[in-house]
Amino acid sequence: MPLDLASSLDTRIRIERKLVTRDPQYGTEQVTWGQFAYVWAEVRDILPSKAERLADSVQIARRPARIRIRYLAGLVADMRVIFDNRIHQIVSGPATLGRREAMEIMVEEHSSQGTAP
Repeated sequence: MPLDLASSLDTRIRIERKLVTRDPQYGTEQVTWGQFAYVWAEVRDILPSKAERLADSVQIARRPARIRIRYLAGLVADMRVIFDNRIHQIVSGPATLGRREAMEIMVEEHSSQGTAP
């Protein structure tokens, strides 16, 4: 039985991959991000939708979400996802659903802010 995803894919997301280059003069690595895919997805926040903790006077908030997309060859866990102008790191997956019909990943958006002295 095929998965019926078409009606639930209502959010446009950009998937980016890490591009590492080495500086020939100094031998240091430079990391940039390049577009891997631009696809329709189903994005669902995971409850509780926001978790916060305090570490060394820095408030750290994370917002986990579950994302389902049509099967996309080459998607790996060290990529990141951008939607609603927010950057999300892939923390779990990708898991293949059905017979290569869809994929599911878990992502988290991290934000931090220091406390005023």
